[in-house]
Parts: sequence; structure tokens; C-alpha cells
Amino acid sequence: MTVRVLPAAGRVAVPWKNGGGVTREIVARPEGADMGDFEWRVSLADVGSDGPFSAFADVDRILTMVEGEGMDLTVGGEQRRVAARFVPQRFPGDLPTGCRLLGGPVVNLNVMWRRVAAATPTVTVAAPRRSLALPAGPAVLVVALDGTAEVAGVTLGRYDAVLLTDEEATLRATGHTAVITLPPRA
Repeated sequence: MTVRVLPAAGRVAVPWKNGGGVTREIVARPEGADMGDFEWRVSLADVGSDGPFSAFADVDRILTMVEGEGMDLTVGGEQRRVAARFVPQRFPGDLPTGCRLLGGPVVNLNVMWRRVAAATPTVTVAAPRRSLALPAGPAVLVVALDGTAEVAGVTLGRYDAVLLTDEEATLRATGHTAVITLPPRA
């Protein structure tokens, strides 16, 4: 059983694979993996202008807008409006994806994983002022999106995270908080 605290302070902004924005990695498996060899990866991405998203071969993604007014996405030629914050959106990461911002910059929580994984991640956003029992799993990531959250004796500020491994815990959220179950090692 482990509890790994992943503070937002000190996360380095790195350019997207296509250079169209920046991302701040929260955690990836294996640790230190680059954009070409991760099993799964969770990050916060700043989208400051219209343009394409980076393509990732054989990767699926779940995007959750956490700041901003929204985006019109074109995923593989199909239109998708992302106008509500805290609503996870799943789509293939290798389809050409274009973005048109609806009212200025947005910040997205991104969960990406290789399709060869035995299991796929899930993303749930706990509403403010809620308590939620978190089951022990191979890996559960909790990210405070607005407000604060408390889990496993750790208080999280905005964008702070905690990775729980084989640890049952109770989440107490004062703001929206993402709970991400991640697949076991391939």
C-alpha cells in the first residue's frame, strides 16, 4: 500500500508533441516515459488558441475540461462540442482532432493510454461537498480540480494529486475532484 503525493507546484510546462500548446504531466507509467513510450499518462494541458491536437498512434484518451468556456472539437471529421466543465469526454487519440475555442483559453485534464492495455482507465468527477469511498485498486489517482480535497490524510489544493496503490481511502471534496482508476502494469 502506498500513497504518493504529486503537488502541482513545480510541474514543468512542456510543449505538446505538435508544439500547439503546453502540458504539465501529473504522472505516467512507466515513470519518466516520454510521449512515445508511456503505458498511460495523466496531465493538465493549456489550450490557448485554435488548432490541431497532437496525434498519438494506438492511444485512446479521456479529456475533461476544467477551466474555460469550451471548445468545438472535430474528431475524425465528427463535430463534438465540449462546453460543460468536469464532464469526461472519451475519443481516439490517433484520429485527427481540431479545436476551436468558444471563448478564450481552456485547461483540460487528459488521461491517455495504449490500446494494448488489459484494462482501460475510468474518470469520475466527484461533485463539491461530497464524500466518496475509494476502493483499493492497482492505482487510483485523485486530482483536486477546484477547491480542495482530502484523501488518505493528505489535503490537496487546486491541481494537487495523490496516487493511491492498493489503498482503500475516503475522499472528502470541497470542490470538483477527479478520481481516475488506472490499469495495472501490462
